[in-house]
Amino acid sequence: MTLTTQAGFAPLAGISVLDFSHVIAGPFATFLLAQLGAQVTKVESAGGGDVMRRAGKGHAAFVALNAGKSSLALDLSDEAGRAHALDLASRCDVFVDNLRPGVLERFGLGYEAVRARNPRVVYCSISGFGRGAPQWHCRPAYDHVVQAATGMAWMGGTEGDPPMKTGFPVIDSATGMLAAFAILAGVRERERSGRGMLLDVSMATAGLQLMYPMTCDAMTTGGVPARQGNQGYSGSPSADFFRTQDGWLAIGANTPKQLLALLRALGLGGLAHDPALFETPLDAGALPAFVRSLDPAALKRAIAGAVAADTAADLEPRLSALGVPAARLRNIAEFTAESMANGSLQPVTLQEGQTEVLSPGLGFGVYR
Repeated sequence: MTLTTQAGFAPLAGISVLDFSHVIAGPFATFLLAQLGAQVTKVESAGGGDVMRRAGKGHAAFVALNAGKSSLALDLSDEAGRAHALDLASRCDVFVDNLRPGVLERFGLGYEAVRARNPRVVYCSISGFGRGAPQWHCRPAYDHVVQAATGMAWMGGTEGDPPMKTGFPVIDSATGMLAAFAILAGVRERERSGRGMLLDVSMATAGLQLMYPMTCDAMTTGGVPARQGNQGYSGSPSADFFRTQDGWLAIGANTPKQLLALLRALGLGGLAHDPALFETPLDAGALPAFVRSLDPAALKRAIAGAVAADTAADLEPRLSALGVPAARLRNIAEFTAESMANGSLQPVTLQEGQTEVLSPGLGFGVYR
């Protein structure tokens, strides 16, 4: 098999997308569609366009989200601008917006108005809280606001800490991916049924999808998970971040086999048989299950002490070779540089004018 370049992988070729979205969530969705071969026309306000053109992060952020699209400025407060927009909507396959529900309706570009002219349109409405609840659907939203509303910001940190948002716009990104997923499903359904549809995608639901196991538990039982800080989802004492001589190391020794390998690598093999730590000795042949200890704090202290005497640069490859997930704490620039150098990340070059941006593109490889 050989890796197909993204230019040679265009399953959405021939699909036209009219994009009324701005900032991150909607533009990321339509960027993904463009990378899949769709013809995307970005409609911006004649009064200044997408705010990302002027964002403090620089023009590169706008290019990263909107490269590969054609652009058009329209004044929807003007009758001619509205007529032009409706004409474009009558001929597109997919219509995308991430304005608050009701905004485009005021300009005669809501789903019902567009469907009257284009019954086969796949109309994707992206908003903060969706169209379902009257008391929520018109609320404005930003990523960190939705992190607060959904409980995501509560889950960070440990008990007693203030709220802690994820350090990047994770819900915006997830909403874009969820919208692209919904649109792909909508296009396929239209092929099957011949009918268009309204797709209602919300930032809030995207956030809940990211927390899926916890969301299901909360919906089913009303359960609220304990705040775990940097501890792994398994809750195992050997799944956490540990300080080393040259920085931090994340370790995920979740199963008996993994923990046994970790303890032996750290010179702590005798702990596997310590009755103060385990009801039964650790067995590498035991059925996979998350490790539990009679004294998790003591086990964690022992591991932390041994790890602190070593370096992350040494432990990461050594533990990984033993089947113990481990990674040295890097910043994003370190990881992308390393990944491009070793070939695990194939960059896509995006360009607008004199601005050139390297991108992970679709985020997956295609082999034929």
